[in-house]
Amino acid sequence: MDIKLIDAEATAAERAALDHLLGPPTSSWEGGIRVPERDTRTAATGHAQRSRRHELLPALWAIQERIGWISPGAINYVCERLTVPPADAYGVATFYAMLSTEPRPSRVVHVCEDLACRCHGSQELIAQIEERFGGEGELSDDGSATWYRSPCLGQCDRAPAVLVSDASETPRESVLAPVTASTALAVLAGGEPPALVFPPLPQEDEPSLRLLRRVGRVDPVSLDDYRAAGGYAALRRAIELGPDGVLREVKDAKLQGRGGAAFPTGVKWEAVARQPARPHYLICNADESEPGTFKDRAVIEGDPFALIEAMTIAAYATGCELGYVYLRGEYPDAHRILGAAIDAARERGLLGEDVMGEGFRFELVIFKGAGAYICGEETAIFNSIEGFRGEPRNKPPFPVVEGVFSKPTVINNVETLVNVLEILERGGPGFAAVGTEASTGTKLFCVSGHVVRPGVYEVEFGATLRELLELAGGLAAGSELQAVLLGGAAGGFLRPDELDLPLTMEDARAAKTTLGSGVVMALDTTVDLPRFLQRIAAFFRDESCGQCVPCRVGTVRQQEALARLVNGHGRGDEVELIREIGQCMRDASICGLGQTASSAIESAIDRLGVFK
Repeated sequence: MDIKLIDAEATAAERAALDHLLGPPTSSWEGGIRVPERDTRTAATGHAQRSRRHELLPALWAIQERIGWISPGAINYVCERLTVPPADAYGVATFYAMLSTEPRPSRVVHVCEDLACRCHGSQELIAQIEERFGGEGELSDDGSATWYRSPCLGQCDRAPAVLVSDASETPRESVLAPVTASTALAVLAGGEPPALVFPPLPQEDEPSLRLLRRVGRVDPVSLDDYRAAGGYAALRRAIELGPDGVLREVKDAKLQGRGGAAFPTGVKWEAVARQPARPHYLICNADESEPGTFKDRAVIEGDPFALIEAMTIAAYATGCELGYVYLRGEYPDAHRILGAAIDAARERGLLGEDVMGEGFRFELVIFKGAGAYICGEETAIFNSIEGFRGEPRNKPPFPVVEGVFSKPTVINNVETLVNVLEILERGGPGFAAVGTEASTGTKLFCVSGHVVRPGVYEVEFGATLRELLELAGGLAAGSELQAVLLGGAAGGFLRPDELDLPLTMEDARAAKTTLGSGVVMALDTTVDLPRFLQRIAAFFRDESCGQCVPCRVGTVRQQEALARLVNGHGRGDEVELIREIGQCMRDASICGLGQTASSAIESAIDRLGVFK
């Protein structure tokens, strides 16, 4: 079969980058990861050989990190090595915002222009870069650097932020946050990016912390420090209980998923454990791309062994031998820290063929995302891992029956998983005694915007929004609260007179809003709310995967209607049009992106009286 995209050959450097990942072309080595069974779509093609398509996105990353972009010749070579049709590989390469199929210099600076960074001067930062360097995509004098605007980089507690990507034989990515225009310009001129300083947790001295009790207090890559602070006691308890006992404790705890959907975790785990099809897979969704969300990043950077231990327990209870951490591509520090922790756990027998000498196998792999908000949706993650475009699937079948590689799959986010350690250490009923009857345990909130002390906060369910903002120091002296965005771009707004709302899932639903991914963004009266809403609409327009018409068209029409209102060119029916578009997207979109794309905008119209 002729699989050439065009008549182009890979360079020696491109071949070397890919061969470093996949092994030489004559090798049968497969990256140290057991190749999954062929899924039904691969089998239907009639290929006799086992597919390696699941290595497509890592292969594209390997090229980009070494060269700076993905050339036609490189795509041809990837297709030869993985037996993937060129059109499919090109479709995947062009799906992700962090990958480029157009020539780019070796150094690229991504400047965040999203919600929290706007509260802290990102627009002024961008204006200074444009004035002194040039517009997006323009090259430095020596042609070695350029810059682009970026959606949220997940650094909202230390905004404004930039991400620096350096392509080389030893590729490096670094985050600068908070960043000044002079620092960004120095990096564009070839200067060395300064090391990121991790600020202490705002609650660092709070003795009652549970999920965050080790963050900032132990060396995150020291397994000995982790064990001295109580690490792996929960896994030992899990082995004493056995898989059924673990499932019983998680169900007794009434733990709900912390990603926004709030599905009962024990029910999900039990459904996968009872599935006769093998193998089972475990996925940690660490692709938190909701503007204003950064709690999972804080846990991974500060307590990575907690996630590894929790995933090992989940795998033990549900019969999974292979787990993936689908980690945001914009989190280089989290990737480095978690990778080192996984290596340390494997070396000490806490991952691998015989975990803790107890006769069960569990291996853990980091799968690097590439800049697609839609890949926070569980079935889009499956497609991304399998080497397809990260587009959501229709349900049913549900993941517990047919998930990644068409096998039963457990998928939870970071916060949900690390709660399991508390459940096993305290017992299910003990965990359920904290919080409220329907919302048990504690919750992590990402507090940002115009508060004095932005950061990740842990409070018991039932604390009020007012109490949470007071923990964060409230607003600076002389500032006046205009609104609070709760739940992120897919959430809703609350007025200053609604701060006594108890932070529980049931109270949020009763108030016609959501806790979502834990975003709490306080906005003072300096924020231009109509333009703030424009940015939310532009975010959903850009992040729609385009698979279904209601979302693909609706997000564009919504943004256009808002632009007319903001610019004073309205026809008089824009607000009603926004409501109609929102209803259409809620009723007919395949996934939650389209179903929630108008939530915050309609909330601002109804609750805050914007455009009235």
